[in-house]
Amino acid sequence: MIDRSGPAADRTALVGLLRETVAAGEEILLAAHVAPDADSLGSALALGLALRRLGARVRVSFDAEPFAVPRTLRFLAGQELLVDPAAIGVAPYLVVTLDADSPARLGRLAAAATAPGTRTVVIDHHPSNTRFGVVNLVDSTAAATSVLAVDVIDALGVPLDVDMAAALYAGLVTDTGSFRSAATTAAEHRLAARLLETGIRHDLIGRDLWDDHPFGYVQLLGSVLGRARLEPEHDLVWSWCEQRDLLAAGLAPDEIQGFIDILRSVSDAEVALICRQDSTGWNVSVRSRGGLDVGAVCVTLGGGGHRLAAGFRSTAELVSLMDQVRAALAPATALGAR
Repeated sequence: MIDRSGPAADRTALVGLLRETVAAGEEILLAAHVAPDADSLGSALALGLALRRLGARVRVSFDAEPFAVPRTLRFLAGQELLVDPAAIGVAPYLVVTLDADSPARLGRLAAAATAPGTRTVVIDHHPSNTRFGVVNLVDSTAAATSVLAVDVIDALGVPLDVDMAAALYAGLVTDTGSFRSAATTAAEHRLAARLLETGIRHDLIGRDLWDDHPFGYVQLLGSVLGRARLEPEHDLVWSWCEQRDLLAAGLAPDEIQGFIDILRSVSDAEVALICRQDSTGWNVSVRSRGGLDVGAVCVTLGGGGHRLAAGFRSTAELVSLMDQVRAALAPATALGAR
C-alpha cells in the first residue's frame, strides 16, 4: 500500500462503512462521473470487483447518453456490474463516488448521491473537490483516483487479481499521461510494477486506450488541428469540434479526448484548449504546460480540475465562450505565466 498519512483516517472510516454495509446485506452503488474516463470507470469497476469478492451487493453506474461504456474502455472486466442510471430507483444505502469533485459531475446519479437517508462517501484526487460526502477520501497529491482505490482495496484485505489490476492500471497510466505528469512519483511507478506482476498485458491495454481508431478519427483530427488558432497575446492555442463533426466522422465524444494532448504539445502557448459540442452545449478541456494553474481558471468558469489539466461546461455561443476564457486567463497571464 502506498503510504499516504494525510487521508488515513478517512480511509479507515470509508472501509468501516463498506464493511458495515456488506455485513448488513445492503446495496452499494459505485458512481463514476459523467462520460467516465479510464480513471473514474476503472476505479469503480476494480472496487466493485473487490467488494463482490467480499459478498457485497454492488452496482456500478455512470451518466451517459446513450448509456454505454466508451469504446476504448470496453476491455475492462466487471461490466456485468453496470446498471443504467435510469434503472436506479430507491436510493441505495451507501453511494461511493469515484473521481467526481462535486455532485454536478455525477449527472443523473447526483439525485441518488444526495437523497435523504443515503450515505455518500467520496474517493477523489481533484483539488477542486467540494467534500460533499459524509466521508471524503480526497488526496490531491495522488496522481490518480485509481491510486486511492488501490489503498481502499488493500485496506479491505482483498488481493488484486488480473481484472482489478487491468482496470486500475488503465486509470493510472491515463491520468499520469503515461507517467509524464508532474504528479508522478516513484510510488506510482512501484504501483505500476505491482499491477504488472499480476500478469496484465500492458501492451494490449495501451493499444485499446490509444492505438485503435477508425479512419474517421484521423480525418477529424486533421480537421480539428487544421482550424486551430494561436493567440500569442493570450498565451493560448485552441480549437473546437462541433457535434456535426463527430456525427460525420462516426465517432463517439469520448473517442476524441486525446486531441487536447496533441494541441498541448504546441510550444508557442502556455495554455491549450479544445471545445467539444454536444446537444446541450460545449465541453471544454484545458491544459497547461506547467506555468499556469488552469484548475483555478476553470473554477472561475464553473468547472474545476487540476493545476495542469482541467475543464468546464458552457451553454454560451462559441464566440462568447472564448471571450469568457480570455477574460479568465488575463489575470494569470498578466503575471507572466512563463
